[in-house]
Amino acid sequence: MTDGILGKAATMEIPIHGNGEARQLPEDDGLEQDLQQVMVSGPNLNETSIVSGGYGGSGDGLIPTGKSISCAGREVWVGPQRCLVYLREAGVRELDPLGSGRHPSHSTTPAGPGDEVARGIAGEKFDIVKKWGINTYKCTKQLLSERFGRGSRTVDLELELQIELLRETKRKYESVLQLGRALTAHLYSLLQTQHALGDAFADLSQKSPELQEEFGYNAETQKLLCKNGETLLGAVNFFVSSINTLVTKTMEDTLMTVKQYEAARLEYDAYRTDLEELSLGPRDAGTRGRLESAQATFQAHRDKYEKLRGDVAIKLKFLEENKIKVMHKQLLLFHNAVSAYFAGNQKQLEQTLQQFNIKLRPPGAEKPSWLEEQ
Repeated sequence: MTDGILGKAATMEIPIHGNGEARQLPEDDGLEQDLQQVMVSGPNLNETSIVSGGYGGSGDGLIPTGKSISCAGREVWVGPQRCLVYLREAGVRELDPLGSGRHPSHSTTPAGPGDEVARGIAGEKFDIVKKWGINTYKCTKQLLSERFGRGSRTVDLELELQIELLRETKRKYESVLQLGRALTAHLYSLLQTQHALGDAFADLSQKSPELQEEFGYNAETQKLLCKNGETLLGAVNFFVSSINTLVTKTMEDTLMTVKQYEAARLEYDAYRTDLEELSLGPRDAGTRGRLESAQATFQAHRDKYEKLRGDVAIKLKFLEENKIKVMHKQLLLFHNAVSAYFAGNQKQLEQTLQQFNIKLRPPGAEKPSWLEEQ
C-alpha cells in the first residue's frame, strides 16, 4: 500500500509559477484517505520504494530536483544524487539512492536483536493503550447513557439492596468509632486530672496536720478512681480497636470487591449494548467478523461479571456473620466494663478484663515498639 501512496505522490505534476513558487494543487480525496490509513496502520518498511526518473531516465514520474514534497508527516527531498525519506511516524530514517531511474534496491542489512525487542515492547504497549482507550470509551458511553436514561442497566435487586445496606452500616459504625475515640480522649483527660488531684491532696495531708486525715481520704479515693479509670480505659480502647478493624479492614475489603463488581457490571453492559447494535446492523463479510469478535469479548466480560457477583455475595455473607460475632463480644465487654466502673465495683471490672483477655500496661510503661507488636 505504501508503494501506491508514494508512487502517487511522486507522479503528481507540480505546476510552477513564473516566479518559481509552487502553486497549490487541488485536494485529492483518495490520496488523503490513503495517507490517513498509513498514519493509523504505520508504514511497512519492507515494502517502501520510490518510483522516479533520474538524469537520463524516462520522463514519466519525474520529480523536479531541489524541491520538497510534504504529505501526511513525510518530507521527500529530491536532489541530483539521492532522496531522503523521513518516516516520522515510525521514527526511522531511510536513505534510498536514485539516479538511474530504477527502483532502489532493498537494504539487506538485518535488524539487530535489540531493535526487534524494542519494536516488540513498543507494539505491546501500543496494544495495551489501544485496548484501554476502547474500553474507556465504551464504558464512558454506557455510563452517560444510563445517567441520561437512554441505556439499559443490569440490576440484581437482592444484591444491590445488600450492598446499600452495607454502605449504610459502615457509615453508622464509623460514627460509633468516632464517638468511641472521643470517649477515650475524655477518659484519658479525666484520669490525668484525678491523678494530679490525688497528688495535691497527698501533699496537703503532709503539710496540714489539722486536715491530714481528710486530705488523706480524698487522696486515696482519687488514686482508686485512677486505677479503676485505667482499667475502664483499657476496655474502651480494646472496644475502639475492634470496631476500627471491622470498619477499616473487613468492611473496606468487601467494599473493594463491590467496586470491582460494579466496574465489571458497567463493562458487561457496555459490550452487551455494542453487541446488540452490531446484531441489528447489516450482515456482510466484514460485519460477521466484527460480530464474532464482539460476541467473544462480550462473553469474556460476562464471565468476569458473573464471577465477581458471586464473590460479592459470598463476602457479604461472611461479613455479616463476622460482624455479629465480633459485635456480640465487644458490646458485652463495653456494657460490663462501664457498669462496673460507675458502680464502683473494682473486682467486677477486673474480672471483665480477664474474661476478654485484655492486658493493661503498667503505669508509666512505654509503648512497645513496632517490632514487639508484630
